[in-house]
Amino acid sequence: MELPAPADLSTLSNNDSASNTNKKRSHLSGANGHTREGSEPVDAGALSRALQGVEQAGQSRERTPVGSPSRKRQRIYGDRFIPNRDGRDLQASFSLIPDNNSPATPSKTKKRTPHGELHFQKTEEANRMFSNLLQSELFHHTVPQPTPPTLSPDPAFPSSSHSTTVNDPSRARTPPSNLASSALAPASLTPSTPHKNIFTYMSPHHHRNGSAHLTPSRTPQSRHGPNMNPNSDLYSVSPINYDSQRLLLSPKKQPRAVSKVPFKVLDAPDLADDFYLNLVDWGSSNILGVGLGQCVFMWNSASGKVTKLCDLQDDSVTSVSWIQRGSHVAIGTGKGLVQIWDAERCRRLRTMTGHTARVGALAWNDHILTSGSRDRLIFHRDVRQPEQWLRKLPGHKQEVCGLRWNGEDGQLASGGNDNKLMVWDKLNGAPLYKFSEHNAAVKAVAWSPHQHHLLASGGGTADRRIKFWNTQTGTCINEIDTGSQVCNLAWSKNSNEIVSTHGFSQNQIVVWKYPSMTQVASLTGHTYRVLYLAMSPDGQTVVTGAGDETLRFWKCFNKRQRDSVGGDGLGSRMELSNVIR
Repeated sequence: MELPAPADLSTLSNNDSASNTNKKRSHLSGANGHTREGSEPVDAGALSRALQGVEQAGQSRERTPVGSPSRKRQRIYGDRFIPNRDGRDLQASFSLIPDNNSPATPSKTKKRTPHGELHFQKTEEANRMFSNLLQSELFHHTVPQPTPPTLSPDPAFPSSSHSTTVNDPSRARTPPSNLASSALAPASLTPSTPHKNIFTYMSPHHHRNGSAHLTPSRTPQSRHGPNMNPNSDLYSVSPINYDSQRLLLSPKKQPRAVSKVPFKVLDAPDLADDFYLNLVDWGSSNILGVGLGQCVFMWNSASGKVTKLCDLQDDSVTSVSWIQRGSHVAIGTGKGLVQIWDAERCRRLRTMTGHTARVGALAWNDHILTSGSRDRLIFHRDVRQPEQWLRKLPGHKQEVCGLRWNGEDGQLASGGNDNKLMVWDKLNGAPLYKFSEHNAAVKAVAWSPHQHHLLASGGGTADRRIKFWNTQTGTCINEIDTGSQVCNLAWSKNSNEIVSTHGFSQNQIVVWKYPSMTQVASLTGHTYRVLYLAMSPDGQTVVTGAGDETLRFWKCFNKRQRDSVGGDGLGSRMELSNVIR
């Protein structure tokens, strides 16, 4: 068989390639255009021009401004969050945290926090402790360093003698040693990596005589010397630093616990539900006097015996008050009379006139008995003299319902239904100060036994505030809104605290810490307004009375430190005999 000439081979090759190309084109046309046999092939130039037109249309569409974005942005969620603290002031952010240490969004209506109940006090103390601990952990100023500023507790001991690290040039240093920088910067400010070996060994080439020790020749140490501070965080096994440990281990003053249940409840039938009367008083002889209807009863707290002192046949009892020392008790009546009784003998000593309406308030100052009445007058009476009254004090425009003497400073405080609080100096006929800041009747008045010229007063339903006055300068130094009618006030004899009784809506008894005015305890149990309040001679117990015709005894205060353990230091003949004839 003869082989074709070279020219014929090239021609054959070109024909074959052309036929292959036509086959590929027909195959593409059949695949893309679904052309049948006999259809015309697609023009490549027209196809390229069509593709260019589509690209130009797409570019012009991208330049067309889109519509306004929706308010709700699309969120991108990930499975990992890596915080970045660069450029953030953590100290400022920590200071901006709310007082309640809660980063949550505050509610629209601010809830009123209770005034310091025992469990609320513990919760607030725990929150403050956590906040201080967190701040100490985040922003402590001392960073644990292996090299302390002084390598020994004794500054006289040279630091160079502690350097026992072998100078091994073959061992790499981290960071690299720089004599110039180390000479300028203190050791405490130069970062260094602690030695990773437990013991330091001599390099073999330093012992050419072959006497290399197999035991450690140095004690554990850092590169620049041992850290001799036992309180260093390097040696701590606690997850918190030393300052935080001291904060947690520091002794804390626990809030005083007050029982919320009265330890005794007495029935008091016919106890009047009248805001302007004062029918309960506890005398220095440890006898409780209570006015019930037309009678006055005495309850001996030592023996529990109840004795009937008097029965006013055609009159009613409106006020009861014991003398500071002794067994005499004064009784105010609905007809404006003031009677003085000897409680030990159950005998009436005298009857004094002067008022034309009921006597709702009485106060003793040694031998001076002061009475306030609905006739708006105040009378000073000297019980040693035969005269009915010694001085008349006109000042109030409505009924006088509160009277208290300050025996040490010689001042008298009077409160009335005219919303006025007046301070009288000794037996002067004109008031020293006249305060009009209360918006309701002022029945609750009390002098502090711990501070001179400190007077507390409370307003009625429309006022609800307790105010504290400096009667030497005539200024109001503090006030607090209690949220309910203030019926009575009494200072503790053993601590700088004050008790208040209230009306609607909770009818509670509240023990306040002065001067912070934080609540030590809030006691509830009465179903009517707590209109009457008296304190025991030893200052530990308070008794409250209300229109629910009950007397409740509460242990509110601890015993005074200087009092003897065996007794209350207030013994009397009445307590010894326990018998009232």
